[in-house]
Amino acid sequence: MAGRLARASANFLETFPFFAAGTLAVVATGTQSAWSRWGVVLYIGGRIAYLPLYAFGAFLLRSIAWNVAIAGIVAIYAALFA
Repeated sequence: MAGRLARASANFLETFPFFAAGTLAVVATGTQSAWSRWGVVLYIGGRIAYLPLYAFGAFLLRSIAWNVAIAGIVAIYAALFA
């Protein structure tokens, strides 16, 4: 399980910079909207769900949680460029 947690943490470090940059860009440009708010909720919720699902080896559910987090990043950038 320790190996799984280490891989889940590494995965978090791969996606977090995109989330942070998008969120900071939305705030800096004043383009906050429902898209950006939902993006933040989806990303954080997906990442919170992803860690225990990965640790316990729930393959399909962990993939769904990861995709929810990625959808959150997409929503943040949609708010930025819309």
